[in-house]
Amino acid sequence: MHNIKDIRSDISSFKDGLKKRFIDVDFEKILLLDENNRKFIQEKENLEKEKKEISKSKDKSLFEKSKEISKKIEEISSSQSKIKNELDNILASLPNLPYNDVPIGKDENSNIEILKSGKIPNFTFKPKSHYELGENLNMLDFDLATKTTGSRFVFVKDKLALLERAISNFMLDTHINLNGYKEISPPLIATDSTMFGTGQLPKFDNDQFELKLDDSNDRKFLIPTAEVILTNMVKDQIINKEILPIRMVASTPCFRKEAGSYGKDTKGMIRQHQFYKVEMVSIVEPNQCLAELDRMTNCATKILDLLKLPYRKIILCSGDMGFSAEKTFDIEVWLPSENKYREISSCSSCGSFQARRMKARYKNSKKETVFVGTLNGSGLAVGRTIVAILENYQQEDGSILIPEALKPYMNNIDKINKI
Repeated sequence: MHNIKDIRSDISSFKDGLKKRFIDVDFEKILLLDENNRKFIQEKENLEKEKKEISKSKDKSLFEKSKEISKKIEEISSSQSKIKNELDNILASLPNLPYNDVPIGKDENSNIEILKSGKIPNFTFKPKSHYELGENLNMLDFDLATKTTGSRFVFVKDKLALLERAISNFMLDTHINLNGYKEISPPLIATDSTMFGTGQLPKFDNDQFELKLDDSNDRKFLIPTAEVILTNMVKDQIINKEILPIRMVASTPCFRKEAGSYGKDTKGMIRQHQFYKVEMVSIVEPNQCLAELDRMTNCATKILDLLKLPYRKIILCSGDMGFSAEKTFDIEVWLPSENKYREISSCSSCGSFQARRMKARYKNSKKETVFVGTLNGSGLAVGRTIVAILENYQQEDGSILIPEALKPYMNNIDKINKI
């Protein structure tokens, strides 16, 4: 969330930054609300001072005037509160400003490829899609899931269920033992204030699965990603500088309505309402965000290197980045059935944008209390990794070879065959 003082002092930077996001913002309204808010605050302070002086004088003849002042303070407080709420709601809906080296563009067509890695398989047969392969193996059942739960769900069975667990454990072990992340097993439910902190609310309210747990006024949601709950572990805190950077990793189910995805990827596991994902989160000093982003992205690509899956790395343009991001690298894995790369990880630096919303701070080397920097990245999406392995390791008879890195997690079997 942006600070109104920052907007007031450098409005041109905010105009330029949000213009790069292709977002139309009424800055005149923001400044007018801010001016009126400050005006009401000043009026209230003057009246409170006057009332205090009357109270000190103990002059009973001024008692009625004191009552009138109290009434006026209430009226001004009410007006100021409404203006402040309107201003805060506008500020809460504004996305982060893109970093200065982010390419400018409206959508994915303006994203820029940075590198490609791995060998694209050369099949002597027409490769099948992951859902054809999974159904032929009798290990993916979309129809049964539709009957029990609804569309965009799946039953993963037998050796593919083992593969799902193996992938998650392999990713966790790699990030913990090689990449220096600390494993967390977090709650899967977040409050509305927690969702606000990382930027899911209020803008993306319709994309979330909301729960009704009790009679309290607190709204609660199933997490759309472990980023939400891990990042908020530092909210409302002043962190000791010596413990930075904090690097955390978790493997959790994630839940998304995919409200804006009607008609997209309706078949298979690419876009599900429920899926597993291994998520990395870093809490750093703000000036270390971009270096940490490179490190985090390398940790994600290391998984694909070890699995020997072909991929490419792209930098997202200003119009395609997530709400809270200042800079994002996407990693896309090759899917033979589609003859193209598809997203398997997204790693983002959020600067201090989320920290302001969460009130997450630390004392810097000058002993100043300032906001931390936050980053998040998939390391990787487990379901999409299953998709990539099924398609890239498929054999002509429909069996699936097991990547060498996963064999210790798969009871050392070499291949998944039809049951």
